Parts: sequence; structure tokens; C-alpha cells
Amino acid sequence: MTSPPVLVTGGAGFVGSHVAKSLSRAGYLPVTYDDLSNGSRDAVRWGPLEQGSLEEASRLAEVFDRYRPVAVLHFAAFIEVADSMRDPVRFYQNNVGGTLSLLHAMLTAGTGALIFSSTAAVYGEPHTSPIPESHPLAPINPYGAGKMLVERILADSHAAGGPAFCALRYFNAAGADPDGDLRENHQPETHLIPLAIDAALGRLPEISLFGTDYPTRDGTCVRDFAHVADIADAHVLALKRVLEGGEPLVANLGAGAGVSVRDVLSAVGTITGRPVPVKTGPRRAGDPAVLVADPRRAKSELGWRPTRSDLTTILQDAYRSRR
Repeated sequence: MTSPPVLVTGGAGFVGSHVAKSLSRAGYLPVTYDDLSNGSRDAVRWGPLEQGSLEEASRLAEVFDRYRPVAVLHFAAFIEVADSMRDPVRFYQNNVGGTLSLLHAMLTAGTGALIFSSTAAVYGEPHTSPIPESHPLAPINPYGAGKMLVERILADSHAAGGPAFCALRYFNAAGADPDGDLRENHQPETHLIPLAIDAALGRLPEISLFGTDYPTRDGTCVRDFAHVADIADAHVLALKRVLEGGEPLVANLGAGAGVSVRDVLSAVGTITGRPVPVKTGPRRAGDPAVLVADPRRAKSELGWRPTRSDLTTILQDAYRSRR
């Protein structure tokens, strides 16, 4: 039996490549579509790579025509909040404009299912914790605002007969493939955990701690980390739901537990056996103080059961991959 093809935009990136591996294990053929501006060719191992940009309409149409995917999993986006504050037009052009181009290609090809990589940044500064999906959407940075807009576009499109969808709002994807096949490999790296490990190992002189005066128990931001392997599993479950005719769904993906930046740095020091050298600095624009998920909807509606999203397992897998 031929494996059903699914198009994975941004499939050469951190989350996209882990999802591609999980899709292959579940019996699908992941076709990665990526311009390799932030992804790695080496991370595409479980299906073909088609290089191209979402803004290349003719290239997208060619790929849809060649593979006839049963669904699209959409990860291709700029993700750095600080960069979105400095250059919002670039972010909207890529993240919103690119999605519109993709959606047009799907409508033309008749592809009726989409799983969208969204974000907790749509909530802004939350007034309750943990955050349910019913919390008002009030993003405080262009990255979150763009993701919120795409969610609205997908809902409007579906109401008019467009693709069914699931929008999965990540909190902080972290860790690395437990088998050792994949790891975080951003260029440049900006995520807390790989930077902290590299600093502990002496590959960096120090790590910058942005803000020590937040209204939290130790003055640093509090975040909810979910293992990338658990996040990948959620995407496979979401894909099956949509392909089986399930209603559109918006769901948080997080562990449901908050840890501060100082907690992470301390735990990295324990796991590596070396303290993390730190340089403190002012807050970054666009960073909320606390973001912790209420993941009950993903568990009840998708049957999601994260098994590796405790901080120790996340850090051990990340450390092993970078060591």
C-alpha cells in the first residue's frame, strides 16, 4: 500500500523535521517544502525535499501537482519575537503572505486538510494561568499578531468551504529526538536551552539573561516547555482527526507547568556538571512575564499524551544531542 503523501512546509526546521519523522512512522510520506533559509538539508531524511519559497506560486503549484498531498502541515515561518519587533513588515509578509500563497495553492489543488503551527504568543500578557484556549487574544508582538491573523484566515476560509484545519498553539518546543537523529540547529541559535548548554560546555562565553525584574518568584520569565517529540505526536493525531472529518480545532501544546529562566539555567548546570555563565541585561520588547498552557483540550480532543515533557527529560535529550 502506498504511503499517503503529506506536504510539510518548513520541514527542514526544528519542529518540522521531528514531525516528518513521526509522520513517516505513522505510515505517511512527508514531502518537505523548504527554502532552507533557516532549515537544514541534513534534517530531511524521511521523504523527498522540494526546495522553494511559499511566495513562488508556480513552484508550489508544481509540487502540489507532482505529489497530490492529502494534507499540509504548515511550519514555514519566521519565529523570533525580537526580530518581529524590529522588522514587522518582513514578518507579516513572510508569515501571513506566505500562508495566503499556500492556502491559494491548496484551494487550487483541492487539498482539504491543514495543520497549522501556531503559538502561545497570540495570548499576549495573560490575565490567568494556566491559559485556556478561550483566553482573549491580545498579542503584544508582530509574531503573535501574524499567527492570530492566520488562525482567523483559516477559520474564514473553512467557513466558505476551504480546508478543514487544526491550529496548534505551541508554548516552548524544546529537547531533541530521543533516537539521536535530530536536534535544534538554528543559525544563529536563539533558544534558551541550546544556548545554555553550549555556554555550560564552554562553546559560548556566556548566555544573556534578558530581564530580572519580572513579577515572578525569581524575577525572570516563566515558560512552559514541551518536548519536541511530544509535539510531533500531537501533529500526527491532529492530522488523523482532520482526515477523518473532525471539526476544526484550536489547541494548546504545553506541559501545563511553568519553569523560570533561572530554573532552566540551574537545571542545565546540574545535568552538565558545569555552571552556566550568565550576563544579565534589560528585558526584551515583546516578552510576556508568564506563559503556561492549559493543555486539557489537546488531551481530550486529540488523545494527546505527552511522555517526555518534564524538564529533566527535555534537558537530558537536548544535552545528549549537543554533546
